[in-house]
Formats: sequence, structure tokens, C-alpha cells
Amino acid sequence: MANAGYTALRQFSFTTRPYLAVDDITGEPIGLDDVDTRVGWLLDLISGAEAQMLARLWQPATFDVLAAGVDRQGRKLPIQGHVAAARLGWTPHYPDGVYVPSRVTRVVTAQAVATLRTLAYRDTAIASLSARFDPATSRLAAPTTEAEYLPAGFVRGVVRQLTARARREGGALAGRLRITDMQAPPKTSAMARLSAADRQLAHLTVTDTVMTLTVKLPTTVAPTGRAQWRRVRLTAAIPPHLHGRPISEWHLPTLHLDHRGLLLRCAATETVPAADVTSGTCAVGVDWSPATLGAAAITTETPDGLVSDYQGWTYDDRGLGIKLARLQTEGQLLHRKAARLRRLAATAPPEVRAQLDAKIAVLDAHREAVGIKRGKINREMAFHFSSQVTDFAAAAGATVIAVEDLTTLETRGHGRVNNNRAAQSARRQAVDALTHTTAGVGAVVVSVPARGSSAQCPGCNEPLSRPGGYHTAWCSGCKIGGNRDHVAAVNLAKRALLGRGKAVRKRGRNPQIRVVEHAPVRRCRDKMCPTPSRPRHRRVRHSAPAATPPVGVNQTKTVPAPQASVWDTVQPVTPQGTGSREVHTSPTPATSVVGSMRSMQTL
Repeated sequence: MANAGYTALRQFSFTTRPYLAVDDITGEPIGLDDVDTRVGWLLDLISGAEAQMLARLWQPATFDVLAAGVDRQGRKLPIQGHVAAARLGWTPHYPDGVYVPSRVTRVVTAQAVATLRTLAYRDTAIASLSARFDPATSRLAAPTTEAEYLPAGFVRGVVRQLTARARREGGALAGRLRITDMQAPPKTSAMARLSAADRQLAHLTVTDTVMTLTVKLPTTVAPTGRAQWRRVRLTAAIPPHLHGRPISEWHLPTLHLDHRGLLLRCAATETVPAADVTSGTCAVGVDWSPATLGAAAITTETPDGLVSDYQGWTYDDRGLGIKLARLQTEGQLLHRKAARLRRLAATAPPEVRAQLDAKIAVLDAHREAVGIKRGKINREMAFHFSSQVTDFAAAAGATVIAVEDLTTLETRGHGRVNNNRAAQSARRQAVDALTHTTAGVGAVVVSVPARGSSAQCPGCNEPLSRPGGYHTAWCSGCKIGGNRDHVAAVNLAKRALLGRGKAVRKRGRNPQIRVVEHAPVRRCRDKMCPTPSRPRHRRVRHSAPAATPPVGVNQTKTVPAPQASVWDTVQPVTPQGTGSREVHTSPTPATSVVGSMRSMQTL
């Protein structure tokens, strides 16, 4: 259970948009379209300098320095990216005659160093794998040290790259390869992380429901002096689900432009009850299911041992999993079409190549739109899943939630299509959402090994049989079984309770349990699993009843009421976690407007 009286800090993010902009000096209002234009100029300067800096630093010496973690004087590199870049002498270059404040340069260097530090791990892994790779057989030699062990999924991807490169070079590789030999410099999205700067560039003021961001923006596409950088006050509303939250600190946002204009990606720190993994006696196991996003079951530690009722709960994705599979297939089809047109355009005449390039641009735009839609659905499903699991654990009094370690979880044996669909599911996003949501109720998420969780009996640890097919499990010795995912969830919860005293904690990660211990889980006939709420789906009409027409007026045209969504429920789920929610008001009923107009005609 949560430590009584103890609190912890939790960071979360949300999005909002400004609805008012004024000049900080004169106080004159500025149109939001003009603000979008000026922010676009700022992002163009930042993204251009960042891309040029990444291309200039894309060499093995850069990753050697980052891997060593020290500068030329042997001092440890600081965590702040812009300070580390200043020590190493990494500075961005801007077009001739363009003046950029030093605080904007901080943003550029901080973003570039963060990208390079992320790729430093991949560079070390590629160098290690290429040294053990045999181009003739496309196989890797066995690792000799513990540092050479890497996740299997990551290894397979690098091996595919090495095999393709060996095929292009005639079946041989030129010694030890680096990331600079395998791929080009990465392309980053246009954004401005204001958190890397100080008050000279931006500062934030927050009241109860409104936040005001004062940021320095250029007044022209190519500013030549300080006078062409002016401060602008942007006023934005704080999302309603954050009102009244115990937020201790608001952080500077990240500026981003999308199809609707300026978007503020904000972050904040709030106080939540502190959770202790070692004191929990009731745990919820969450098994990632191939049929849906996940299933859960409860295991409790009693003086007589571990008990469970083996009655789990399966998440209802409301048909979104089928929609995601359809969107994934559509995106893959668009990708294949664009790739085929690119092959044709490579050898086509100039006039035909222009037509093919136009078609390729349309296909790429459609594929990007499909990806954006998939991202939104994955995010909504992840937070809806996390809220359901949190309610399930809170109703059972569980303060430990065990999830499968995603680094050891691989999908295989279900065919190429189903393996790809399972690999594309939002499991990592669901874990992050679950970590955030459960922290608000004093619970903690623990990662446990996934191997054997659905193949071994929780009671005797023997292999389970499948009398009813893939989705069933039965142990003839213990006489227990049921849904395969529910049995796996019992195993995961058992591993969390047995290994909670040996949990490994790393900065920025959930506690991990790496040792699998066994103890029999006895079936308890008492009801332990709470009954989840299952709201009935029904169609709800949001429109008002049709107005009675005046006497003597014949209605010749019937205007239908707005259609209700098939996902409207009796009790809509309250949004939890990060991200802003926009409240859309119901449209004005068209029937009343028609009736009022006809009334005016009769007067």
C-alpha cells in the first residue's frame, strides 16, 4: 500500500493552444495567424541550424566522445545538452547576415545533443554486432562478454541492415562498421524546446485556469538585429482536468506547428501519494494479449500462501483494434504503391517522372495522415486501458501492478501478418499511461519476466495443456485453468509478489524484477476479483425535440437531427492522464431554425 503521509513528485505532459496574443511592449493585440507565421520563422531557423549541425557532427569521432562521456580536459560532460555542446565546441551555423539570440542557440544545441546521445547507444551496438557478423552466412557469432548481449528484436533489425549492405558490396563488409556507415543523419521534426533556455527567451506565468507564455519571436523571416526580435505574450487555457490538481511546478512548453496552428506541448510536476513496492500484499498481473490490448487478474498473499480466484478481466477495446489493423494494412499498401512508383520514376522520361513524383507526393501525404490517425487512436486506447486497469486494481485494494517486461517479450509463431500487428500495438504507450495513472492512486507498476507466464501452471509450475485451443489453459494436476490470458496474469502477479524484495530501480524507469521465483497459488473460492463496470452502448440523441410548426404552415422539408456516435455510453469515461481534451458543444438543432424561419414568413 502507499506510504501514509509520504508523497512523491510525478511529471506529466499536456497540450493546449493559445487563444490570445499581444505585444509585450505596446500591448497591442496580434492575430493568431501572424503568431503562427512568426513561430514558423523561428522553427525554420532552429530546424535548419539543427539539421546542419547534425550533418556536420555525423562522424565516428562524435559518438566516441559521447560514449566516453568526458571532454578534452577529462571532465565529465554535464547533463544539459547546451552546456555539453559548449564544452566540446559544437556550435550551429546560421545563414549569412541573420542574427539569432544566444538563447535560441541553446535550444538548437540542446536538441541536437539529445538526438546524438540517443543514437550513441545504437552506434555502440552496431559496432559490436558488425564485428561478430559473418557476411557469408548472415549469422552472428556468440557473444563473449555480458556487454555484448542486446535485445533480440534490436539484433534482428541490425542483422537485416548488415545483410543488405553485404549484398550491395558483393558479399563482404569492410571491417568494423559504425552508425555513420549504416545510415544517414536523422531527420528531426521542427520544434522549439523552450526548457533549454532561460527568462531572456521565454518565461511562464500560471494562474488558476490560464497560463501566459512570454516568448521572443522574430518579426521577419531573416532578422538582422535585436530590434527584429520582439516579445509576445501568448494566453492559453489550462485543460479542465488539471483544475484543482496539486501541481508544484509548471515547465516551459515546446512550440510546435500543426495543421491547426501553434500547439503548446506543456509539462508540469504534481504531488502524488508515494508507493512502496515492498509493502504490497495484493498484486494485479497484466498480460498483453494477442486478441486485445491486455487482460488482468489478481493474486493475494495471505498467511497460508498465495491465493487467487482465477477470475480475470479482459479489456474491451470497443472495436478499435480492428480499426487499427485496417489502418495499418492501408498504410502498408500506400507504402508499397509509393515504392513501386519511385522505381518506375528512376528510369522514366522527364515528363513522365514529373507526373509520377506528383502521385508519390499524394501517396506520402495519405500515408502520413493514416499514421497520425493511428497515433491518436493508440493514445486514446492506451489511456482508456490504463484507467480501466487502475479502477480494477483500486477496487481490489491492490497497490502493485505487474506487467510483462517488453524487452523480453517477442511476438512469434502466429504468422507474418499477426506477428506484425501484435508488434505494432501500443504496449509501450500503455505502460507509460498505466504508470502515470496508477501513481495518482498510490500504486506502482513493476516489470516482470514474460517467459513462460502463459505456458506454466501457477500452482505446480508444470506445462499447461490447451484442451480448447490457443485461448484456453488447463492443468490436470491442480485442476485449475480457464482463459489463457487470465492464467498468465496470475503468474505475473505471483512473480511480482515473490520478487518484490529484489526489485531493481533505475532512474526514469519502472522497478524491474529479473528473477523468477515459484510458489503455489491456491484457488480461493471467495470472490476476490471486482466486477468491472460494463456500461451498455446505446445511441443517444443530443438534439432537442423538433419544434411544433405553427398552425397553417406545411413543412415540406425535414431536416434530420445530428447522428449520435455508436460509442456513446451511459456513463462516459472521465479522461485521465496527460493531454488536453476539447469539449465540443452540440450543434444548434436545425429543426428549430427551420421552424423559426417559417414563423417569420407567416408574419
